[in-house]
Amino acid sequence: MNKSVPQHPSMTQFPVQGNQLLIGGVELTRLAARVGKTPFYAYDRQLLTDRICELRQQMPPGLKIHYAMKANPMPALVQHMATLVDGFDLASAGEMKVALDTTMPAEHISMAGPGKRPEELLQAIAAGIIINIESFHELETLAQLSDQTGFEARVAVRINPAFELKASGMKMGGGPKQFGIDEELLPGVLKRIQTLNLDFQGFHIYSGSQNLKAEAIIDAQQKSIALASNLLEYCPSPIKKLNIGGGYGIPYFPGDTPLDIKAVGEALAETMEIFNNRCPQAEVIIELGRYLVGEAGIYVCQVIDKKLSRGQTFLVVNGGLHHHLAASGNFGQVIRKNYPVAIGNKMNEPKTETVNIVGPLCTPLDILADRMELPLAEIGDFVVIYQSGAYGYSASPYQFLSQPEAGQVLV
Repeated sequence: MNKSVPQHPSMTQFPVQGNQLLIGGVELTRLAARVGKTPFYAYDRQLLTDRICELRQQMPPGLKIHYAMKANPMPALVQHMATLVDGFDLASAGEMKVALDTTMPAEHISMAGPGKRPEELLQAIAAGIIINIESFHELETLAQLSDQTGFEARVAVRINPAFELKASGMKMGGGPKQFGIDEELLPGVLKRIQTLNLDFQGFHIYSGSQNLKAEAIIDAQQKSIALASNLLEYCPSPIKKLNIGGGYGIPYFPGDTPLDIKAVGEALAETMEIFNNRCPQAEVIIELGRYLVGEAGIYVCQVIDKKLSRGQTFLVVNGGLHHHLAASGNFGQVIRKNYPVAIGNKMNEPKTETVNIVGPLCTPLDILADRMELPLAEIGDFVVIYQSGAYGYSASPYQFLSQPEAGQVLV
């Protein structure tokens, strides 16, 4: 009995014209000439717009959609996202500067992270963004800074829930975690906030990421909203914002299936209706990064050598793990799997071969594709890695071995 080999999902978001992949309606070779070098990342602004429009159609009408900038902080991309989403969530003062350079109002920006430095907290207080408190020490530091400056800090409490987002790529809630304050400690924390000069806004609950199972996300969202409801009686004032996190994943590997976003939206609508009846003044927020931008980006590099070694063909390219750590398998993968890959200027080439695609670095970890069947490629051809709009360049050690930097372009 033959077993079918799992295949990558079809990457149909980028059309093909002749042999060329199109990004933002521009042929790949022409875009490379416009950028002026390879490697580079390219992000399609229309795909970004379409993704958020589609998401809004499936989510409850009153739900607020925030962009988690850590997924991709490229300034031009963030500027574009500011016209599409309801708010930003960021993780550093550097990201805060990018966010405040956009048209997004400060009151719709929040900051999270377990190790915020006092100077970052002061900047956030002065900017008027919401700070997600993640420890007792941070709470007291915020109170001291508010008293010293006279600027009332706008705060929410990030909760480390007792539950986790099941089947998620990274679990950020449940059990001992550096993120947030354990839910069983919340009554005491909220009582302490009541005695301080702080503007309490609500709660932030982020339990996991990169999840393709609708039932797991639905379960976590229902538990998050139930947890917030149970804490209402302890709050120093009515909550204004409830951020229930995200976790919406995208398909990367063979056998992955896209998230059933319609099922998630329908279930969330029912849960939100119950919560809104009890807490009508509160905004419910989802915080998404990868799901909004991941499929709208590609990484492009060029073949600079082709060699045969003991029966295997190697395409050596001018990019690698220093630009795209995730595609190399060294960013959270336990067992290395291939991202979807194409030869971007030979999309309809009938001849194929099985190749390994490796970068120029002096490490065997520098692998972008392992024994993939691809169109016959030669020196000078363009290798394209799909699903590269999130956790790409900014999540990679681009100074490793002092190789040239990659470009970035929004098309």
